[in-house]
Amino acid sequence: MTNTHRPIRLALVDDHRMLLGALTEWIRGAADDIEMVAAVTTWPELLTHPEFPVDVVLLDLDLKDNIPVSLKISTLKTTGVKTVLMSTYSEPALVREALAAGALGYLVKSEEASMIVDAIRAAYNGKSYISAELDYALNSSANDDGGSPRLSAQERRVMALYGAGEPVKAVAYQLGISEETAKSYLKRIREKYRLAGYDVGTKVALRKRAIHDGILLQTD
Repeated sequence: MTNTHRPIRLALVDDHRMLLGALTEWIRGAADDIEMVAAVTTWPELLTHPEFPVDVVLLDLDLKDNIPVSLKISTLKTTGVKTVLMSTYSEPALVREALAAGALGYLVKSEEASMIVDAIRAAYNGKSYISAELDYALNSSANDDGGSPRLSAQERRVMALYGAGEPVKAVAYQLGISEETAKSYLKRIREKYRLAGYDVGTKVALRKRAIHDGILLQTD
């Protein structure tokens, strides 16, 4: 459905410059009712952009800036901007949290590019948009018994070492990663557990959970 009054003013936020450029070009050629007015790599750049506020923001969920996505969405809502999120993965708990915070669309970057235009138009009209594939994943996970979150192999390694009592510096050294990266893994692990309904905020709680989930063996 084409907007006959004026183009939908769109801003794109993604820290991968190549993707930013490709998406900008693609959207410009794919839809005459959408006008790309801003393409930036950071959240502050969006808020300080001369074209802000826009109608719709296509926002990368995986920006490495430690600002909670719920805060970003509520900030955009207060300025009357609709949010469509993009991510490289579709962790159902994260999708639910984003939608609960007020995001109107959620796209996984591996999906068809044409869905982006559909999602932008839907959001502009105040409707939510989730692809069939993502919808299926959400409904499938809703039927699970809660359970523990899915961790990547590296996240499991970090959790095992840290839970066994190693300081962050030692965890980083043993895995050949920087201390900052190790910290961000821990942050992500805690966030995943929080979304699954488990508080592993302390080292003791994280250790107990690691033993419970078989990531760490119980040793006396």
